[in-house]
Amino acid sequence: MTNERPTPPGVTEAGLDEALHAFAEAIGAEKVTTDPEVLAEFQDPYQVPGTAENLASAVVSPRSTEDVQAIVRLANEHRIPLWPIGRGKNNGYGGAAPQVRGTVMLSFKEMNQVLEINEELGYAMVEPGVSWIDLHAAIKEGGHDLVASIVDVGWGGVVSNTLDHGLTYMPYSIDQASHCGFEVVLPDGDLIRTGNGAMDDNPTWPLYKRGLGPTSTEMFMQSNFGIVTKMGYWLMPKPEVYMPLWLKLWDDSQLPAVIDALRELMLAGVIDMRPQLSNTLIMASMLTTRAEWYDGPGQMPDEIIQKIAEEMQLGRWMMRFALYGDEAVVDHNYARLRARFLEIPTVEIIGAKYGADEWETLPNPHEQIMIGVPNIDLYKMASWSGGEEGGHVDFSPVIPLTSRHAAEAQKLMEEMCAEVGIDYLGGLLPINARSTTFINVIPFDTKNAEQVDNAYAAAKKMVARAGKMGYGEYRAHLSFMDLAADQFGFNDHAQRRFNERIKDTLDPNGIIAPGKSGIWGSRLREEGFPKQ
Repeated sequence: MTNERPTPPGVTEAGLDEALHAFAEAIGAEKVTTDPEVLAEFQDPYQVPGTAENLASAVVSPRSTEDVQAIVRLANEHRIPLWPIGRGKNNGYGGAAPQVRGTVMLSFKEMNQVLEINEELGYAMVEPGVSWIDLHAAIKEGGHDLVASIVDVGWGGVVSNTLDHGLTYMPYSIDQASHCGFEVVLPDGDLIRTGNGAMDDNPTWPLYKRGLGPTSTEMFMQSNFGIVTKMGYWLMPKPEVYMPLWLKLWDDSQLPAVIDALRELMLAGVIDMRPQLSNTLIMASMLTTRAEWYDGPGQMPDEIIQKIAEEMQLGRWMMRFALYGDEAVVDHNYARLRARFLEIPTVEIIGAKYGADEWETLPNPHEQIMIGVPNIDLYKMASWSGGEEGGHVDFSPVIPLTSRHAAEAQKLMEEMCAEVGIDYLGGLLPINARSTTFINVIPFDTKNAEQVDNAYAAAKKMVARAGKMGYGEYRAHLSFMDLAADQFGFNDHAQRRFNERIKDTLDPNGIIAPGKSGIWGSRLREEGFPKQ
């Protein structure tokens, strides 16, 4: 690792200083910093301390769309790459670190306003620095009879999580259906609004996902074609009854049968939300630490896992899910799903119904999350190995929601974890009734360089092996974005070539988030990126 000041590719220290001075002149010196303590927040938090290479050179913190436009125009003039960050909490995928050393971070922590909540039509308009906790607070403070579909750890950003195809859990989470309407600063500083936002004063901008002609909204998801500065987010009316449910499976071999039953029930609309299936060790990681059960080398023995399953009453797999709506409908759907799941040997179903006045005080953080009440309790998962210095890297391919594919993916994960002596923390989060992510959380102690290297190497091998099976990542860690993109090889990587043509047209200087999702502009491609 070099101790030199990080500078962008092709930019001298003097050139960087000139650009930072220009940023400060344009938006205010208080919004631009090179303070080492601030810069330290923009690193992968799960790397071995002191080894980070993906270092930022500065942080700029706009407070308006106009600030963003000014920054982008100056970045083009000075050839300074920018890495937009909403909250910087996507820790299992690289956190707030940039892909390219010397990049200037565009932090949206100061653009954190919930601009509008419309109860009649059920939506919010938010800036990119708004967290799930912020959105929930605004709904509650406004006395709105609405709830937002949220993520597991509430400190993350609503916009950034949505743009990265992040998973939430309530009915509008299916196929990431909650977003509607983006305001976007393009790489040349121009401003557009997607869908019907392209029309002045069109009231359906946050209500109708399309417009006239091609729909551009999805172009700005997981891409580096622009910077989203406002986003519409659909909110759900509070249901009469909320029924959080838990399925416990005690026989690991019956997981494929559970998957088939789940697909049938989701296709039929009996389960209309995103369930979360987790094996024993994922559930245990949210409640306890590895060292409390086993401190030996290599993979945790199965007899210890069984002990955890029994003593904590977790089963070998546990699924959290929920029903929402009028009580008669909830009762009907509960009877249907219970009958179907209990056809499977060793399955248990438990749950209870709650009214709207009881949700905020539910003691179980999982059950809070499924009704839109954010918390940060589940962040404990990162402490499974290494305690407070624990970390993890995640590998998350998308597979068909069938028993055959679930069995194949589970076999791949189990075998690869066993090969390198890593605990198998596996889970499934259906994207819709037909497909699911199969998540493998690879834990490590950040103080143990060998463990960290082993974990990242294992994840990269998983990406390549799963790719050969036709399973591609739904989002990728910074350290293997290019490898993940390389798996999408149809017709000599036609999709990547298409993305590069768009990038080179919109962003010829490669200013916005170079390397995001494996998309590089021509300037950096000519300079040898992606680096092998």
